Amino acid sequence: MMFLDQAKIHLKSGWGGDGCVSFRREKFVEYGGPNGGDGGKGGDIIFEAVPGLNTLIDFRYTQHFRAERGHHGMGSDRHGAQGQPLVIPVPIGTQILADDEDRTLLADMTQAGQRLVFLRGGDGGKGNAHYKSSTNRAPRQFQKGFPGQEMSVWLRLKLLADVGLVGLPNAGKSSLLNAITNASAKVGAYAFTTLKPQLGVVSHRSREFVMADIPGLIEGAADGAGIGDRFLGHVERCRVLLHLVDAGGEAPTAAYDIVRGELEAYGAGLEDKPELVVLSKSDTADARRIGTISRAIARRTGEAPLVISAMTREGIEPLLDLILEILHLEGKPVSPAATPEAGSGWSPL
Repeated sequence: MMFLDQAKIHLKSGWGGDGCVSFRREKFVEYGGPNGGDGGKGGDIIFEAVPGLNTLIDFRYTQHFRAERGHHGMGSDRHGAQGQPLVIPVPIGTQILADDEDRTLLADMTQAGQRLVFLRGGDGGKGNAHYKSSTNRAPRQFQKGFPGQEMSVWLRLKLLADVGLVGLPNAGKSSLLNAITNASAKVGAYAFTTLKPQLGVVSHRSREFVMADIPGLIEGAADGAGIGDRFLGHVERCRVLLHLVDAGGEAPTAAYDIVRGELEAYGAGLEDKPELVVLSKSDTADARRIGTISRAIARRTGEAPLVISAMTREGIEPLLDLILEILHLEGKPVSPAATPEAGSGWSPL
């Protein structure tokens, strides 16, 4: 399944049905009164956050959504039926934005089962029975149905996860995700192996949490370089950031500074989230080098980083224990995010 994190769609709620002009016709009743029924209300446009979805790809192929029109009124005081509402399922974490220059936030679907009546259908028109009076015994006046609402919006998905993996390209994020979850993220010895966000469910000590791996960040990501601002949006709602630094890479401390600078430049509270700094790929560096890097990072953060290897599983258990401890201190240990589907690709607009 392809992964898509933003899409533009056009919405139109249903028109109301027209009122009816009708007169009662019965045997031996020469002048029956008006009995035209009212039109039905048009259908609403409703968004619903549903579990089991983690992509907006369906909106790439269907961009226009229109609710049913209300039925017209009929004789014998029969009112028209209401138009059926159109329920649009979206992934949990979907934001609805106005189609304007600032992309104003209109709604945020963050809870499973959350429903939002976004556009209301038009009211139905009145039939001629409403217009009878002592001076107008046979009105032929009726009311047309009222138009529904219409607008274009942007949908933007920000994944909900407990732990977000950040770091420069090729820092070992996908290898770690594969080692501790059932995800099957692509792994390679080159930058930007990961081109799409990946989710995995970690089971540890009879508890579970959701981990998100985003593509590697580069300098200037907060300003959109390498569409990094889109990637950073997926960790806005993570409760903990797991910052991976390649122990065997060039200038590891500079790599930490670059990613940390991008988190602060992006804002949205990322700079204040709990952060665990981890030296990954410890199997590619000797103990002396790891000690030097650890001391340099400790001078920046006040704490020595954890040291792990996804290949040998060194340090994995202590890391997961610490994550569970932090999540427990922050509240519920299990994320409300849906269990993800593996193997989705990402196609930026």
